Amino acid sequence: MGTITMKDTFYVDDKPVKIISGVIHYFRTVPEYWRDRLEKLKAMGCNTVETYIPWNLTEPKRGEFCFTGFCDIERFIQTAADLGLYMIVRPSPYICAEWEFGGLPAWLLEEEHMHLRVSYEPFLKAVEEYYSVLIPKLVPHQITRGGNIILMQVENEYGYYGDDATYMEHLKDLMIKYGVEVPLVTSDGPFEENLNCGVMKGVLPTGNFGSKTEERFRTLAKYTDGGPLMCTEFWVGWFDHWGNGGHMTGNLEESEKDLEKMLEMGHVNIYMFEGGTNFGFMNGSNYYDELTPDVTSYDYDGVLTEDGQLTQKYYRYRSVISKFVDIPEITFSTKIIRKNYGTLPAEEKVSLFSVLDDLSKPVHCIWPLSMEQLGQSYGYILYHSQLKRETNLNSVRIWGGNDRAKMYCGQKHYGTLYDRELLEEYKEERDIEPDEDFDILVENMGRVNFGPRMEQQRKGITQCVQINGHLHTGWDIYTLPLDHMELVDFQKDYQEGTPAFYRFSFDVDEIGDTFLDFSGWGKGVAFLNGFNLGRFWEIGPQKKLYIPGPLLKKGQNEIILFETEGKHGDSISLVDTPDIG
Repeated sequence: MGTITMKDTFYVDDKPVKIISGVIHYFRTVPEYWRDRLEKLKAMGCNTVETYIPWNLTEPKRGEFCFTGFCDIERFIQTAADLGLYMIVRPSPYICAEWEFGGLPAWLLEEEHMHLRVSYEPFLKAVEEYYSVLIPKLVPHQITRGGNIILMQVENEYGYYGDDATYMEHLKDLMIKYGVEVPLVTSDGPFEENLNCGVMKGVLPTGNFGSKTEERFRTLAKYTDGGPLMCTEFWVGWFDHWGNGGHMTGNLEESEKDLEKMLEMGHVNIYMFEGGTNFGFMNGSNYYDELTPDVTSYDYDGVLTEDGQLTQKYYRYRSVISKFVDIPEITFSTKIIRKNYGTLPAEEKVSLFSVLDDLSKPVHCIWPLSMEQLGQSYGYILYHSQLKRETNLNSVRIWGGNDRAKMYCGQKHYGTLYDRELLEEYKEERDIEPDEDFDILVENMGRVNFGPRMEQQRKGITQCVQINGHLHTGWDIYTLPLDHMELVDFQKDYQEGTPAFYRFSFDVDEIGDTFLDFSGWGKGVAFLNGFNLGRFWEIGPQKKLYIPGPLLKKGQNEIILFETEGKHGDSISLVDTPDIG
């Protein structure tokens, strides 16, 4: 058993400890590579690793919990312990992290009047049900129980969001109720306005920032009552969103200086040591003037690349850290190679319209229903109807649409509406046949993960559809989470210019990391052996999708692309070099 206390600094078993930590999100890296990333962290001189816990992966459906595979938090903690690393765990309901809905589960939005991150009873009830299962799994790993967890976070950047002190106290009390004994921290922006809203009695405030260390720590010191100063998110890069024009990078010269100053004055947690990947539909979005969904790569210009390679930043940071601690000699135990598996021709293809009834059972309703109303969290949703009373088609307006709608008349593309375009009426004259099919395919581009728009993240169509100025009724609604790719029947019809599935195969004799080059393809999502690798979109900046070797198998492997724009090539390539810029 051990102790962790806070005075002027942190003390472990009554000995002063300078926390030099790096962030690794276990849920963004395949479990087979956790040890490799942790070894590289320790070899840079860090003594601690920090991670969030995403509620939406841990409890994907209410009352159904997952603690295996990517979600095996205890395995990650134990792997860190085996390497002699301390842990900082951030199990707060909300994590931000450029993660879908900031880590909150989409099923919260099934309730029409849900309020998030405040003292709203249905939200608090859901949090306690979650904590009653999660926290007891963390408790045995605390340093006070012989484990390696030294700190836990109550809420994340709450001072940017709200000022409900009762809510914050409730979270703290829940953590203590279910067995948390180590010191608790908050992490907020480094400004007095943020800190005033986020601080709590008996909880150490820490700051999140990427520059101006001395100034930020001076502000933070006003709130720590003489306690240790810590930057809980030292931002060393930034994230990319689709269409941002190029990969975001940090200023290495300046961040070196800030890192050294942090270690002189206090403690640091490097965000990100390794960013990893937003596999599946787990990318978040921001919304200021417009919707900006994040790309699949969460490289973040981190200390390690998305696929775990050492960077110039790694060596430069290690040099800075060596001024404060001895750098251990570590032999990396995981053999990781990059492989080029060549060009793969498209072998089979089938239109979405041909396999709709294989993938989903339609729900009929007079008016459209949102994803959440139908128990769906992620992916796509298709609204099918027929134009029985219209003699032609001249305009469509979607009320309450999120996020990107592709409209089809007679299974031919009619128009695409995205973000703010959904607020306007779309006009285009189109002759129609009697009882013409009309379809709207809506994509959830990733729920907003920051700010008050989070409560407006119901996806699909939440209100109604006007056609030629009148309210159109009578819809068959197909939920398309695309979580059962084995149901796609490639023997059915293919129609050019429609959303479609494309199948590729390749043989593997030596397993390695590789990168899917989707040049020539429009927009969609890629699957490897049924595993959702994430989204692709020709607008960049990401041009290739990372495929970790452990997702491959020796022998034959299958890739399926679902492409929505009707823009496709004849092949894809699996290459040994990344390209996210």
